[in-house]
Amino acid sequence: MMRQAGRYLPEYRATRAKAGSFLDLCYAPALATEVTLQPIRRFGFDAAILFSDILVVPHALGQKVWFVEGEGPRLEPVDLSRLSLEPDRLLARLEPVIETVSRIRAELPEETTLLGFCGAPWTLITYMIAGHGTADQLPARRAALIDPEGMDRLVDVLVNASIDYLTAQLRAGADAVQIFDTWAGVLDDAGFQRLVIEPTKRIVAGLRERVPDARVIGFPKGAGGHLPAYVQETGVDAVGIDWQASLDFARDAVQPLAAVQGNLDPLHLVTGGEALDAAVDRVLNRLGGGRLIFNLGHGITPDGLIDNVARMLARVRGRL
Repeated sequence: MMRQAGRYLPEYRATRAKAGSFLDLCYAPALATEVTLQPIRRFGFDAAILFSDILVVPHALGQKVWFVEGEGPRLEPVDLSRLSLEPDRLLARLEPVIETVSRIRAELPEETTLLGFCGAPWTLITYMIAGHGTADQLPARRAALIDPEGMDRLVDVLVNASIDYLTAQLRAGADAVQIFDTWAGVLDDAGFQRLVIEPTKRIVAGLRERVPDARVIGFPKGAGGHLPAYVQETGVDAVGIDWQASLDFARDAVQPLAAVQGNLDPLHLVTGGEALDAAVDRVLNRLGGGRLIFNLGHGITPDGLIDNVARMLARVRGRL
């Protein structure tokens, strides 16, 4: 479940309070391992998801990153005309995260999958250029049109950084990795091809040169009709679909190409009740005949209720 180790759990909030800042928690192997394992102990999920954040990559590249309580991430915006990033120091700075992967794998039950992840280049770029999240990612979209050469240089840095980072996670014990492209849906056709498909294709290919059996899940949120091309051209083994995607389209056009992951609306974990049961059943009935990883269509929100998570899992497991 995306963001399964998150603010909806009281044990997470207690551990988070010990860490100091959010980034301190991401870089503290013992604490990050603990919050990764907490939802496994409580719910017995089939997979544990490394507790970290997509923005540790720009932070490790030397960009100033911090988190404002209640508002989210803040970054010192990069200038495409004079990039001053430090890719040679990436893995040294991310060593605590890689140590966390090793610790989690050592403590997980053998049958529980460990998923690592990174942010896709385009989604990282939206934060790196604007300095924060925006509704339509206009600063990054504008930059891609005004300075395509500078954008290409930044994409190159992030593709190589992603290959290095995901390779390290797999070698440390991750069973599969996921590439989160949260802002893929704001791009037009040409932008989607250039800034979502092509960089992801390069990451998957580069990763498999180093780890030939690497299993990769892509999540281009909002991709809609681009999903079949995304799967075919990037070579991912599975693809996440958000809750706005058509289940019939996913079944007929996407599932024959790759396993699909999703796509319950996280709002159901706030509201619960019979509507939650019906939504779970719709996903299972439409997609359960093929390769399916039942999941949310995006991350669980802080106001998600533990009882509703338990109800969802009981429904999926045929106990409700």
